[in-house]
Amino acid sequence: MTSATREWVNFDDPKEEGRSWKVDVTFLLSSWTCIFGSGCQGVLDDLAPELVQGCCSYGAHFTDRKDREHTVKMAKKLSDEDWEFAKIGRKKGVFIKSGKDDDGKTEWQTRLHKDACVFLNRPGFAAGPGCAFHFYSMRTGEHHSDIKPEVCWQLPLRSIDEEQEDGTIITTMTEFSRDGWGEGGSEFAWWCTDSPDAFVGSEPVYESLGEELKKMMGKKLFAQVKKYLDERRSKSLAPVVHPADHHPVMLKPTRR
Repeated sequence: MTSATREWVNFDDPKEEGRSWKVDVTFLLSSWTCIFGSGCQGVLDDLAPELVQGCCSYGAHFTDRKDREHTVKMAKKLSDEDWEFAKIGRKKGVFIKSGKDDDGKTEWQTRLHKDACVFLNRPGFAAGPGCAFHFYSMRTGEHHSDIKPEVCWQLPLRSIDEEQEDGTIITTMTEFSRDGWGEGGSEFAWWCTDSPDAFVGSEPVYESLGEELKKMMGKKLFAQVKKYLDERRSKSLAPVVHPADHHPVMLKPTRR
């Protein structure tokens, strides 16, 4: 969990009895934006902006079988113009075992090729560096959250379920900070939610990542959260500012 001082707001889940949400107002009102290829330093032990790997160096770990099968299905739609390593992926397969979970079940992730995800196009590729799924998304007009593995389109958002003694569940919606990566996250030379370089967006996260939040929270709950944050901004009440955000946008009034 993120440790910096934050402002939170709580909601009961409108569809699932026994579940409530603790929402990170500080991050959702921040100006974070993805700066892949525009200052992103990557997630290796040393700064490596020249590799243009972003957070794709270790491959995508699938949420479940459905997520894995969806990725395989989407990979079949990629053209050679979208995907630099299409021949490798089609020949060897696009996923590999990544280990065992706490219950001893096999976990899976996207195949790695040349020290990064097989779906990551590298500098020098005709279409440019970046995720092959993202190129497909831009080419077809489909939202990338309908195309990519779950962890890829959710980052840097993170939802964490905590079961209470009475059986109810509190889901925390916050940022994917270093601890979300496990022990290895502390060894990154750089991580975007730590760096002011990534807090340069022109709109708050709850707007720029609205489609992703809607999928993660559900339409009804997201509508409630959005209404709250819209009103929070319109009242110009200063929330706790994200420690890395030197360009907050949350005080601009919303349009009516």
